[in-house]
This record gives sequence, C-alpha cells and structure tokens, in this order.
Amino acid sequence: MRPTDLSLLRVPGVPTVSPDGATAVVAVSRLDLDADEYRSQLWTVPTDGSAPARPLTHGHRDSAPAFSPDGRWLAYLSAEAGGRPQLHVLATGGGAARRLTDHHLGAGTPVWSPDSRRLAYTARVPEPGRYGTDEDVAAAAEAPRLITTLAYRTDGVGFTNDRRSHVFVLDLPADTDDDGTATPLPVQVTDGDVDDTDVTWNPDGAELAFVSARHEGADLDLVTDVYVVRADGGGLRKVTGGRSACAHPVFDPAGGTIYLTAQPDLGDTGRDFVGRNSTLCRVAAAGGPVEPLLDPEEHDRGDETPATVLTDGAALFGVQRRGAVELLRVPLSGGAPEALVDGPYTVRSVAVGGGVVVATVAHDRSAGELIAITPGRRRLITGFGAALQATGRLHRMREATASAPDGYPVHGWVTTPPGPGPHPVLLTVHGGPFAQYGWSLFDETQAYVQAGYAVVQCNPRGSAGYGQAHGRAVKEHLGERDADDVLAFLDAALADPALDADRVGIMGGSYGGFMTTLLLGRTDRFAAAISERAFNDPVSFVGSADIGFFFADEYLGTDPERIAAQSPMASAHRISTPTLVIHSEEDWRCPLEQGTRLYVELKRRGVPTELLLFPGEGHELSRSGRPEHRRARLEHVLRWWGRWLPTPRNSSAMGALPAGPSAPARPAEPLTVAATRLR
Repeated sequence: MRPTDLSLLRVPGVPTVSPDGATAVVAVSRLDLDADEYRSQLWTVPTDGSAPARPLTHGHRDSAPAFSPDGRWLAYLSAEAGGRPQLHVLATGGGAARRLTDHHLGAGTPVWSPDSRRLAYTARVPEPGRYGTDEDVAAAAEAPRLITTLAYRTDGVGFTNDRRSHVFVLDLPADTDDDGTATPLPVQVTDGDVDDTDVTWNPDGAELAFVSARHEGADLDLVTDVYVVRADGGGLRKVTGGRSACAHPVFDPAGGTIYLTAQPDLGDTGRDFVGRNSTLCRVAAAGGPVEPLLDPEEHDRGDETPATVLTDGAALFGVQRRGAVELLRVPLSGGAPEALVDGPYTVRSVAVGGGVVVATVAHDRSAGELIAITPGRRRLITGFGAALQATGRLHRMREATASAPDGYPVHGWVTTPPGPGPHPVLLTVHGGPFAQYGWSLFDETQAYVQAGYAVVQCNPRGSAGYGQAHGRAVKEHLGERDADDVLAFLDAALADPALDADRVGIMGGSYGGFMTTLLLGRTDRFAAAISERAFNDPVSFVGSADIGFFFADEYLGTDPERIAAQSPMASAHRISTPTLVIHSEEDWRCPLEQGTRLYVELKRRGVPTELLLFPGEGHELSRSGRPEHRRARLEHVLRWWGRWLPTPRNSSAMGALPAGPSAPARPAEPLTVAATRLR
C-alpha cells in the first residue's frame, strides 16, 4: 500500500441477516481523503451468493443495521455531514427511510423488541448548559466541572460524568413513511450518575437487560454487572453476583438464562484485570453467580467479536487464538465447541437469521468480507477488498516461531518486499499489551513493505490469544520477559539473508511505544526509532491518563524501585538513537506529556529527534483519526525512515514534508534513487 491507498480500504461492520436467512445487510465504511471524512453506506447481498453486493442506502454515514424479527423493517443509524448518528427505519418492502430520533449527542445501536414494534438503544444525556445544549453559552464559558470520582474521562469521548449513557425505548410509528406525522418520543428508561450500555430485550418484551456499574465502590474497581429493568423504567434489579466484568448480555429463548461475555474473576480488589481472558458465561435471569461456559484460561473473546449471538441451542462466539480470531459454535447444553471459522482469519462480527450464519472475516489481503455459513458449507459472498487487491500493492505475511532465552516459544510474522534483498528491517511492537498481531490486513505494515522494508512483528508474553498464563506473565514484570521475546524473535528473523541485520529500526504505539522507548535505553543496536502515543512514565501516568488510577499499579506494581526498573523514562537519559516522537494533542489514554517529556529529554542532549503532534486527535489516531491525518502520519513515518534507513523506494533525497496542515501529499509513485488496553 501507499499512503494514498487508504482511500481504497473498505471496512464492513456488523452484519444483520433477514429472518428468512435470504439477505444480509452490512455497513461498509471508507476514507474520503478529498473531503477528509469517513463515509459509510449500507450494502445488501443475498446469502446464497446469487448476486453481488449492492448499495442499499446513500446517506453520509449509515451504520448499525438491524432487521426486525418479523422482517418488515430495517433499523439503522445515519449521520449527516458534521452531525450525530440518529435512528432511522426503512421498510424492507420499499419506500423512504424515516428518522426517529434527535438526540443532541446522537443515538446508539438499535435493538428490536420481540414484537417488532419497539426499539431500545443507549444515548448520552448531556447536563443542561453543556455540549451546546445552550446555544448562548460557548464551551469555554460553561460552568466549572466539579470532579469527585477517579473515572471521569474516556479517550475518544472526553468527560463522561456530565453526559452519562442511558437506556431509551422508542415505539415504532404507526406509519413509517415520513409523511409529516409526529414521531413518538423516546422514553428514557434508566438514569443516575452511571453509564448504562449493551441493552438487550427479554423474549417476553416486558424487560430489558443492560450492563452498568451501580454497586457501592464502583469508582474504585472495574466490576460491571448485568441489570434488568422493565420497559417502563420500573423494577430495576441486579442479576450478576461476584467480582466480574460483564458485557454483551442476551437472553435465551425461554428468558430464564442470560448469556454474556465476562472476565469472571477480577480478584478481591475488583481490579486484577491483567491478562484476564473475557470468555462466554451465563447467569440465571433471576440472579446468581456468573458461570463460565468456556475455560477462561484458554478462551478469550478479546475486542473483535462484540456480540453474544444465540442460535439453535448454541452460542456463536469469537475467540482469539495465535493471531487469529476463530468463530466457535458452543452448545448451550455442554459439549465440545465446534469451529465454524478457523485458520489464518480474523472474525470481526457475526449475525444469524433463518439458520444462516453470516460473519465478517478479515485476512491479510482484505479488511473484511462477508461469508455465509450453512451446514457443511462456507460461501464467500462479497468482494469489498477487490479494488485494493487489484493494485498489486499488498504483501503476504509469513508465519514464524522463535525461542526466547529461557526457551519460551515466541510466535509472529515477517512480511518482506519482493526481490532478493537484503531489505532494511522495521521491528514493530503492538499495543495492549493484552492484544495481538495477526491475520488481518494491517495498513501500516503494508505501507512499510511497499516502501521497501521487511516488517517483523510478534506476540510476546503479555499478548492475548495464547492463554491467560501468557498474558499474565508480565504482571509486575513489564519490559522483562516480553522484551526478551521481542528481541529473540527479531534475532531469529534476521538469520534470513533477505533481511539486512545491519539496518534495523524499531517502532510501536502505546504499549508498543513503551517497549520502543524502553529498549532504546538499553541498546544502541537500532539505526532509528519511532515512539508513538507511548506509555513512557508510569508515575505521571497515574494522575493523567483516563485509566491511570488502576493500569500502572496492576501492570507494574506499587513498589517505587520496581516501578523505576520498569519505567522507560527512568532510562531515557541513556538514549542516543535518533527518535521520532508522535503524539495526539487530545490523547487521554497516554496523555501528551508522556510524549513531550521524552522529546525534551532527547532534544536537550542533542539526540536527533522530532516531535510530530496531531491536533484534535486522541489515542486512536492511526485507526480512526481524520483521514488526512492518517495519511499524513504514514507519510511522515516514511519520511523518517527514508532519512535513517533509505530504500530505493523511500529516501530522504525525495524531499521532506513540512509538518503543518498544508503539507502536500507525497507523489503517488515516488521517484527511485541509487513505515481497558494501551493500543
């Protein structure tokens, strides 16, 4: 890929399947680099593969489609340019879509009632006078915020204590045609100084389940529970017991059991989250303990498949495994899980209708395609990645395993440009650390390989997808065995003569930035480095990050000497490697000071360094930041490597990019000369 190829990425979301199983609908998003915004529309495709996918809607940003149980309606979210997402409904038999909501901060994903006459969803409710609710009061003139809790801000959202998320129920209009008749007003079902998420209906339509943290001491732990409330807002009660982090509840067809994703045991403090797998669980709808259906030591849902889906006496559940995300069919009555999708794929979402399972699946040549699964058959039914594949600028990953100094196996991948080499090498380290590299199209890796670099990436201890013991191995030992693993995998990869062992750079973001900065203080083996949105100083992180009050204590411990031994900033005075520091100005996960302090430390000592700052962006810049910022980031990364590790396709001789917003795009084909987790 080139940086401009970001515009060719097509990313499908969570599909919905018609009740008869004949049709799937999915939102497909893309980056519009010319307009510097994201666009998404709904696409429809027959599940039997009899016709190609085609656009169904043409809104600015349409997303989150959901068929009604009777198949008559399609609910979805739609946002106008510069606007917030609002609920819309479209008759499947034809006609115009009708807008149903007008929430000041937007509405959340729609969930149909069993009778197809109501929709439930969550929406943030701003305090009066904040966030533009009073047009006469500018943001800078709002009343001061009085903070009394440890958790009050979230990256990508901002302050949360003055715009809580609550459950709403909306009756479907008698006539869904937008003929000027009044739309029923939504009813707010929950309230309080808490956030409510993940709403679902009881099959009887009388109650709703949702997730919240309403217990005493909720400000000090990570425990979340499932609650049930009547659709009129009465009868609120807690369902789950124990010290679990619950998410994504769904009732069984009889309504007596709730299935959910949970970290079943967060310990006595309710904060022991390091390396804890989130797995498939159940709880009696009348209330009781959370009971795992899968072994929490082995099965981790992670972040890829957000929904808990039940069908035909089983749960469909995505689990992280060795860089893949497999789709399992787990019998609710017990018995061994069956893999519906395994191998070198990442299952991102799943839906079911009429006995047909439709999954969104990514691999190293596509950001996502829909597959339809019926007994004995899997059918590819979309080709969203075709345009990018047709460029010939995608490169296949090669799986590899190395041995750490203590003999532990380290699993990862090497991706190389065409030709014999030797190619300069970029060692990249993922965020998390409880996350994984794996079988999916990673635009950053593809851009670096296209520019002439071999990219080395692995899942060291601390990563997800290899069991809980693997993930918890770094607890209070961050930067020890995981650092050994990263370097061992690099050394094993460099044994390949196609890789140039004398020209190696290192880069990473978030926890990957932590590892980059840490290793730079221990070795001068790297020609240059990029430390991005890094977790550099655990001491200041505690008081500045949105997860600071628990994250550093759980990963590094509380002993000052041990913290210093694991702190990248404590050894930053030893760094002599040329280092580019990249940060976003509104990053609340790894706040800006984590990057600027590193930059100043290096600059004062004369180490070649630059600070690249992105206005208006948070921690997710590289994944969901403004399209032009994402392109500019890749261009600056390549500029830096072209200076310190030039290749025939990427060299500083091609000219430098200015850092300002008016920076011109690099040529599409550069001239040749003799790129709850810290992610």
